[in-house]
Amino acid sequence: MKRSALDRLVAWVGFALAAVLLTAGVLLAVASSFVNGQVAEQLSAQRVTMPTAAAYGTLPAADQAALAPYAGQEMTNGNQAKAFADHYIQAHLNAMGGGRTYEEVSGEYLKLSKDPNANQTELKALGDLRQTMFMGDTLRSMLLTAYAFSTMGMIAGIAAIASFVGAVVLAILGFLGLHHAKHAQGEVLAKTE
Repeated sequence: MKRSALDRLVAWVGFALAAVLLTAGVLLAVASSFVNGQVAEQLSAQRVTMPTAAAYGTLPAADQAALAPYAGQEMTNGNQAKAFADHYIQAHLNAMGGGRTYEEVSGEYLKLSKDPNANQTELKALGDLRQTMFMGDTLRSMLLTAYAFSTMGMIAGIAAIASFVGAVVLAILGFLGLHHAKHAQGEVLAKTE
């Protein structure tokens, strides 16, 4: 087999792989743009303003530190949603529930509601806490879903860039292979026995 034929074959395989990476890059860039746009649109529609120091100043230091970079901003991205969910809502749920989860509070409420001798004031207070914790956990879940999608959008964006870079590298190598094939015409690959 002639060396120039092998060079051309390898070059065209490189061009084909570059085309695949270019297509993948375009699709990943579109996916990234769509996901990030949807996250921003859906969060913006809720008109949530991130809390300021006046609102989170009594929370533990770790929660305050996580919220501080976003203080007073409109919530429009996944990182803000995660900070709000994990360091504002969760901190308040922990304080209200005394460290108990919604499931634990709900279990206590259901058990107490079956007791005919239960204190009705205590039952109502536990029922109100159960409802509040349910709503808080539901909101946290939605915000953390926005964060997860935002993270997927970011990863798709990084993968798009890597695909574009790979496509360019393979295209350059393909052109170099074709260039080498022109200069290698007539050379025969040595047979190894």
